[in-house]
Amino acid sequence: MAIQNRYEFMYYVACTNCNPNGDPDMGNALRIDPQTMQGFITDVATKRRIRNYVDLAYHDEDGMNIIIQQSTNINRHIARAKKEAGFEECAKSKEAVYKGRQKACELFYDVRTFGAVMSTGPNAGQVRGPVQISFGKSLDPILPLDISITRMAVADNPKDAKTVADYEKWESEQPEEKLRTMGRKQLIPFGLYEVRGFISANLAEETGFDDRDLSILFEALLNMYEHDHSASKGEMSVVSPLIIFRHVGTDSDEKQRKRQAKLGCAPAHKLFELVSVSKKEGIETPRSYHDYEAVVHLNRVPKGVEMGFQSNPYEAPVWNALPEDESWFHEG
Repeated sequence: MAIQNRYEFMYYVACTNCNPNGDPDMGNALRIDPQTMQGFITDVATKRRIRNYVDLAYHDEDGMNIIIQQSTNINRHIARAKKEAGFEECAKSKEAVYKGRQKACELFYDVRTFGAVMSTGPNAGQVRGPVQISFGKSLDPILPLDISITRMAVADNPKDAKTVADYEKWESEQPEEKLRTMGRKQLIPFGLYEVRGFISANLAEETGFDDRDLSILFEALLNMYEHDHSASKGEMSVVSPLIIFRHVGTDSDEKQRKRQAKLGCAPAHKLFELVSVSKKEGIETPRSYHDYEAVVHLNRVPKGVEMGFQSNPYEAPVWNALPEDESWFHEG
């Protein structure tokens, strides 16, 4: 059964001496708001890491395939969905498109979760996913650095070189300075980014996004950077618990209460305002998330909403109480 409650969530990512999300059209330069100099992490970057984690952890389970994979043609996956739905791969009837869309939701975790445009090629229509994630934004201005590096080798392809001997001969004829090159790296010394997400129970009904899919999403959010370390993203971590808002309804009538739980009992922006993170007194230039403190207003949670915290990716959230292992969280 699809989830029966609307959710919102938020979390904080600490980025130290790394490039959290470079822009390939700008030489991998950091993405920033030019007016405030606050940094961005795109929703696409976050979804990519969720997909990577789910594929890593659950690739051998039915229904946990990923449709947006590296260096693949999604039309192949769309054709597979149409075929497994009992139609020819390129059947264009409304029923074929609809059944292909249903089958794609069954087969692919990211289609069930984020939706997909599958109207290309074999055509399985479009799916609007129940989970949407905002751009992450740093709490304070970031300091973009552009650092020169030396590569102690080259990757030239000399004319007519075909064998090892040809490359060795060419290499022996070059002066030493011609056998190394320069490069650049973009990074920030530190940034603490806030990311927000939204989960619609009504859209989940269309895709079949259920409670297990939800727990896997939360697991992936807490674990995704632990399996994504690289030269440019070596020190990125989700350093806060997931802060989760679950709408449960208020009405004494069960049917009406379930309706409220799906539609929600408070606007998302009001819920996000229940958490405020700011620099500690005396800190001018933060270099760690420990230079911040978070204030959580549990006493202001609206009726019909529960506030939860999940620190362990494999355990359920703790509802309506602060996590004991997060010293920088305080009740306001």
